[in-house]
Amino acid sequence: MLARVADNLFWMGRYIERSEHIARYLSVNYFSSLDAPNDLSQSRQFVLRSMLFMVGEPQLDQTLDINEEEVLFNIGLNPESAYSIINNVKNARENANSARDLISTGLYESINKFYHFILNYDPAVLVKNGLHDFTTNVTEMTAILRGKIRGTLLHNEAYAIIMMGVNIERATQIIRMINAKYRDALEAQGSYGDTFSNSFEWTTLLKCAESYDMMRRLYKKPPNSISTLEFLILNPNCPRSIMNSLNQVYKHIRDLDSSKHYNKNATAFLVGKVRSEYEYKHIEEIEGNIQSFIEDILNSLAQISTKMEKEYFNY
Repeated sequence: MLARVADNLFWMGRYIERSEHIARYLSVNYFSSLDAPNDLSQSRQFVLRSMLFMVGEPQLDQTLDINEEEVLFNIGLNPESAYSIINNVKNARENANSARDLISTGLYESINKFYHFILNYDPAVLVKNGLHDFTTNVTEMTAILRGKIRGTLLHNEAYAIIMMGVNIERATQIIRMINAKYRDALEAQGSYGDTFSNSFEWTTLLKCAESYDMMRRLYKKPPNSISTLEFLILNPNCPRSIMNSLNQVYKHIRDLDSSKHYNKNATAFLVGKVRSEYEYKHIEEIEGNIQSFIEDILNSLAQISTKMEKEYFNY
C-alpha cells in the first residue's frame, strides 16, 4: 500500500468520526437545555458558547450577544469554517476518492450519499427548525459508515489504518467534550443549589457521548462528576471511553507492527506506554486536576498521530 493512500484511509476515518461527535454535541446541548434544572443551563447564550468552545472557537467576551443562526450555520454548513460538519464530510469523501481501490463499493456509495445529503441540505432550514433532522441524519449516516467499514472490508492493514483513525479521533472528541462540559459545570454551579459534583452538565456530557444509558445500567444511580469521568475515561468496556479507544488503537497498530523486538521509537511503543499509564490510574487522581489531565491526554493523542504519520504515511 502506498504511504499516501494509507494517509487517506487514516484521515477518512478521522473525519467521519469527527462529523458524528460534532453533530451529537450540537443536538444534545441544544435540546437538553429545554429540560435543564437551572436558569444558566437553560440559557441559549450559555449553550451556544459551549458549542463554540467544543469546536475550538471559544467566545471569550461574555458581554457579546451571540447569534444563534450564525453559530448553527458556521458549525453545520458553512464551507468557510474549517471545523464545520460540511467540511469534515467533504474531506472524508476526498480521502475516500484517493483510496477508492482499497475500500468497498458499499462503503464508497454510503460516503457519497452522506456527502450529497450534506451538500444539498438547505442552510435556512437548519438554522430555523431543522437542527434535529440534520443532526439525526448525520449521526445515523456515520453509524452506517462504521457498519460498512466493519462489515464490507477485509480486516487487514487497510481496515486497521481506518480504525486507528476512527479511535484516535473518538478519544480526541470525547476529551474535547469533557473539557467543554467541565467548564460548563464550573460556570453553572450554584444555580438553584446545583453543585459542581452533581451538575446537570454531567448528564448532558454522557448523552453527548451516547453513553448515558450504559452508565446508568452500570452504576445504578444518577451521574455525578466522579462516576461520569470514570466511565468516559477509564472504563475499558464503554465503547466511547478514552481507555477503550486506546485499547483499540493498540490492537490495530499491533496488526501493522507485529515485531516482538523492543523499539522505543516505534508508534506501537508510544501507544502502549500511554495506554498502560491510564490503565492503572484512579479517577480521584484525574478529578483532582482535570485540566492538567485534558492537556496531557490531548498532547499524547497528538504525539501518537504525529509519530504514526511519520512512521507509516511519510515516505
